[in-house]
Amino acid sequence: MGPGVTAPPARAAVAGLDEGLVLDPARPLYVCHVRGPLTLAVVSIARLRTLGEAARTALESRHLDASEAARAAGLALPKRRLEWLAGRLALKHGVCAYRARHFGARTRTRDVRVGAVAVGLRAGRPRVELRSDAGPSAEGGAHGGGTVEVGLSHSVDFALAVCGPRAVGVDVELTRRMPPTLAELLAPASGAARDAESPGLRAMPPALRWTCKEAVLKHFGFGLRVDPREVELTDWRADGRFVWRAGPGLGRHVPRGDGARFDSWAREVDGYSVALVWR
Repeated sequence: MGPGVTAPPARAAVAGLDEGLVLDPARPLYVCHVRGPLTLAVVSIARLRTLGEAARTALESRHLDASEAARAAGLALPKRRLEWLAGRLALKHGVCAYRARHFGARTRTRDVRVGAVAVGLRAGRPRVELRSDAGPSAEGGAHGGGTVEVGLSHSVDFALAVCGPRAVGVDVELTRRMPPTLAELLAPASGAARDAESPGLRAMPPALRWTCKEAVLKHFGFGLRVDPREVELTDWRADGRFVWRAGPGLGRHVPRGDGARFDSWAREVDGYSVALVWR
């Protein structure tokens, strides 16, 4: 797959999220399928930082089309360019692996175009489609059997992409002390609400609470355009599933945004807080 990014490992079995997700900065690319409909792809930003200009350009040439390569070249800040490239690689490899698993399709990374919703409350939400000369296509991303919906997050050393048949939300954050301004957004509105928290939720670290809220909002494509306090966490269970409900502000945008309708998972993994929401 080019300098710095190796082929995804063969998986003899589909893993659960607890045993399937690995965040290893020395591993350029890691792809896994988990029980249910999801495929995860992790690209190490830390590894990309070690590449020289020539090696990174060769990597971009192998996996990006002309318009994407031009976009990468136009990003002046090295940190932003690496994050952008890592995100594109994670999405492209994730979509290719997802399509191979579910549709038996062979897809080149250069044929997977990554874009975003352009306007509105969901502006910036990632979306993928295949090049028109790659075969019949369907809006949302896949051809030859169904659509692919994607989610993307990055933090410090990693970009994490998730692919599924319906909308997905993902957030990854380096686990660290929360700034006071964010801690205020995580606190229940009243003492009564704090007293009513489940034992599981009381045990949830603050950084993990934040990723859960962001993953919910990203699932709907809103991100932080909607106040994270509109996502009320109500439980965190031993299997990693977290339970939430929509506040009135979020409910106005998604009337059926009842957390019981969604699958979810949140864990601390290799020093990072990770949360996923899907249906």
